[in-house]
Amino acid sequence: MSMQIGVGFLGAGTVGSALIRRLIYESDAIAAKTGLDLVVRGIAVRDLAKDRGIVIPPGLLTDRPRDVVDDPKVQIVIEVMGGLDPAGDLVMRALNSGKAVVTANKELMASRGRDLLAAAETAGVSLLFEAAVGGGIPIIRPLSESLAGERITSVLGIVNGTTNYILTRMVEEGIAYEEVLAEAQELGYAEADPTADVGGGDAASKAAILASLAFGTWVDGSQVTREGIEDLSTEDFVFARRLGYIPKLLAIAEYSEDSIAVRVHPTLVPLDHPLASVRGATNAIYVSGPSIGELLFTGPGAGGEPTATALLGDVIMSARERLAGTQVKSRIRFGTGRLRDVADFSTKWLIRTTVADRPGVLAQIAAVFGRHEVSIKSVWQDGRGDEASLLLVTHESPEGDLQLAVSELAGLEVVSYVDSVMRVYNDES
Repeated sequence: MSMQIGVGFLGAGTVGSALIRRLIYESDAIAAKTGLDLVVRGIAVRDLAKDRGIVIPPGLLTDRPRDVVDDPKVQIVIEVMGGLDPAGDLVMRALNSGKAVVTANKELMASRGRDLLAAAETAGVSLLFEAAVGGGIPIIRPLSESLAGERITSVLGIVNGTTNYILTRMVEEGIAYEEVLAEAQELGYAEADPTADVGGGDAASKAAILASLAFGTWVDGSQVTREGIEDLSTEDFVFARRLGYIPKLLAIAEYSEDSIAVRVHPTLVPLDHPLASVRGATNAIYVSGPSIGELLFTGPGAGGEPTATALLGDVIMSARERLAGTQVKSRIRFGTGRLRDVADFSTKWLIRTTVADRPGVLAQIAAVFGRHEVSIKSVWQDGRGDEASLLLVTHESPEGDLQLAVSELAGLEVVSYVDSVMRVYNDES
């Protein structure tokens, strides 16, 4: 006989509706597989009249979210409303009242996750957030449990499907950024306000969560250095491909002996690297460590159904803990650690400039980089006549030194424009 657990929803957008449909209309299949009878007791929404693409039984919808949180028949609260307010206070209220919480809210976990996890442990209940990073890709549980004994050295990858879709179209079809963004919005890949995606904020929240779990040092989303894709041009992509690279928005978290570096920015990836072939809205995350080498987690990183699958897995785990009477202790512990200053981040760089096409120009430019101890690896020039495009790839250099060199470069009389400065994936030592 199935054991009954009441669940309540905060939000019923694309992801929430997908999970509600499963819990209501696929309940028999879930019960047969898990032995659990997961009963939807309430659904809090902003607009009671909105069409959600599913038939919701009468009496479940409410526009008062506290009624769901405070309902004594609700043992698990599923938060899919997004944002910080009022989601944060509602989740804290649920935890403090002894209710387990399952969330897909990466912004909330990146900013208030440490306090919420502490509240969950104090109350002896679970706070699970597998769906907050990577959509349907299982990554949170592997980092916090399966790989808890590994000394992870880096986590990096493509964690935002919207930007990867945009970059894929720009690279493969030469379409301008504004046109692809408009198309992505029409298809539902991008929000009406796409700032969080294209500006790197969404990826930064996910990077903070991944870094916190991987290294055991809490990283707040606001501490992640971020740069979006808004300023990239199709011309950048053409030149990059000629040199054997393709642009991707990467989330990168690295651990060294005394510090952690966490950042999100466009990165030129070698065409023969596995990340170069990750297309469309797909996500891919590499986890590296001395014992495991490299593990690759890849799959659909967004969308209602994949994310609902991750949420449902957390709901099932939480329900089993509840029925077992388990006093949940946090699976995650955070120690102290130092975040590296952005000026100390080291990587290779590709600098594209428009310069006067005459003798001695390259010598002047090389002198600028030499003064700032930035070593040039290769040079490529295109064009004849008055001006030429000059591309320089550097060896690995600290960001602070590189930015000083670029600033001086822009002031040279022989340099008309510094067209773009892009980081290159560190595929070599």
